[in-house]
Amino acid sequence: MGGLDKQTPIPTEIKLHQKSRLMEVAFSDGSRFELPYELMRVYSPSAEVRGHGPGQETLQVGKRDVEIQHVEPVGMYAIQPTFSDGHNSGIYSWDYLYWLGASRDRLWQEYLDRMAEAGASRDPADYPELPKEGGCGSGGCGGGSCGSH
Repeated sequence: MGGLDKQTPIPTEIKLHQKSRLMEVAFSDGSRFELPYELMRVYSPSAEVRGHGPGQETLQVGKRDVEIQHVEPVGMYAIQPTFSDGHNSGIYSWDYLYWLGASRDRLWQEYLDRMAEAGASRDPADYPELPKEGGCGSGGCGGGSCGSH
């Protein structure tokens, strides 16, 4: 899902709905998806979330209230959102966004199941040690702040 699959439809419209914390993405094939910011954050295609190889994924906790503060285009194939917790190292290719939308319900349930198995919470108040801003993206992955280095 690197964003270069010629079969993947491209976005025709991307809207941020701040009150409902949803990114609405319309694609050239007529599909339209509403992606919760929290889902996008916990499934970020970044090293902080995915690790640097199989089995290195990190469960993202306390992200219920996360917001998207800013979105930058990345060439003609992706976007790079900046989240309110400072995370900004995920590059969301068109095919990754499409996959998130098409798989939203399954991914959401898997996330909730992993949280329950870990005894973890979506609520940021349960994790006062988490940065309100900063995180892996603020110092760039590689600085050690994501815990993967």
